[in-house]
Amino acid sequence: MNRNFILYLTLMVSFIGALGFSFYFYMKANYYDYQISEATSTYSSLPNYHFVLISEEVDHEYWRLVEEGAKEAEAVYDVYVEYKGPRNSNPEEQVRLLDMAIAAKVDGIIVQALNDEMFTPLINKAVENGIPVITIDTDVPNSSRMTYIGTDNYQSGQIAGQALIEDTNGEAVVGIIANSFSSIHQQLRIQGFKDAVENIEGIQIVAIEESNNSRVRAAEKADKILGEHEEITAFFGTSALDGLGISTSMKALQRQDDIYILAFDSLKETLDLLEQGKVDAVVAQEPFQMGYQSVERMLAIITGQQVQNVYHTNTSIIRKSDLRDWQTKVGVNP
Repeated sequence: MNRNFILYLTLMVSFIGALGFSFYFYMKANYYDYQISEATSTYSSLPNYHFVLISEEVDHEYWRLVEEGAKEAEAVYDVYVEYKGPRNSNPEEQVRLLDMAIAAKVDGIIVQALNDEMFTPLINKAVENGIPVITIDTDVPNSSRMTYIGTDNYQSGQIAGQALIEDTNGEAVVGIIANSFSSIHQQLRIQGFKDAVENIEGIQIVAIEESNNSRVRAAEKADKILGEHEEITAFFGTSALDGLGISTSMKALQRQDDIYILAFDSLKETLDLLEQGKVDAVVAQEPFQMGYQSVERMLAIITGQQVQNVYHTNTSIIRKSDLRDWQTKVGVNP
C-alpha cells in the first residue's frame, strides 16, 4: 500500500513538474506577443508592422537617443518599434534577444551587430525565414543584412586623428581607451585614428586599453596608462563613456590643464565638459537619425522599394568655439 502510494505521489510530482516547464517555455516563446499586446493596448487598432530594435545597452544615453529617433518614426508611420537590449553591454544577451525576435516572427529586426562571428549566423537565419534585418551603429557587411545605417567608424577615427593633429600642432604622446577590442566599430575607430597620425613624426601612440563600456573602468585605465607613461600628453576615448572616464581621472589627478582629451559622442555631460574646457574636442555622431532612418528604411524594404547597401550618418568634430553653432544646427538646446 505504501509502495503504491509513493509511486503515485512520484508520478504526480513528475507530471506537475513537466506541466510547469511546459508552461514556462510556452510563455518564453510567446514573450514578444505579450509585449506587443500590452504596448498596443491603447491603440484603436494594431499597427501594420512590428519591428524590434536591439541596442548594445538599453539604458545608455546614446542608445536612448537611437530609441527616440525610432519612436519618432513610429509616430509618423503605422508601425510599432519594440526597444530591447541588455542592461549592460553583453553580446551574448543581444544574440539571445535576436534569436527570440526571429522565433516571434516579427516583421523586421534592427540590431547593433558587435562582431561577425556571433551575429552573422543569426542575421542570416532571420533573412532565410523572411525577416529583413538592418544593422545599426555597427555593421557586419558579410552577413545577409539588407542595409547598414550609422557612422562610418573608420572615417570617424580618421576625423579624430586629424583633430588631434590640428589641436596639438602635430606633437602628442597619446593613450587610447576603447570600449571593447572585440567590437568591430571600436576596431575601425582605432585603426582610422592610427592611420591618420601614422606619418606624423611628432605623434606617438604608447598605450591602448579596454574599458568594457564602463566609465569607472575607463577612469581606472587612464590612471594605469599615466602611471606607466608619465610622458602622456593626450587621450582619445573611442566611445561615449571613455571620454567621461578619462576626464574623471584627470580631475582626480589634477591633470586637466595639461592633458588633451578627445572624447566620443555628444552626450549632455560630455558637451558640458567641453564647454567648461575639461574636454578639448568631441567626435559627434547622429544616434537620433540612426534610429529614425532605420525605421524608414525597414518600411522601404518591406514594401518592396530599393535601398542602398549602406547609409552613413554624419560625423563631425565639435570644439568649444563652435559648440553653439553645432547645437543650433542639430536642434539641441544649450
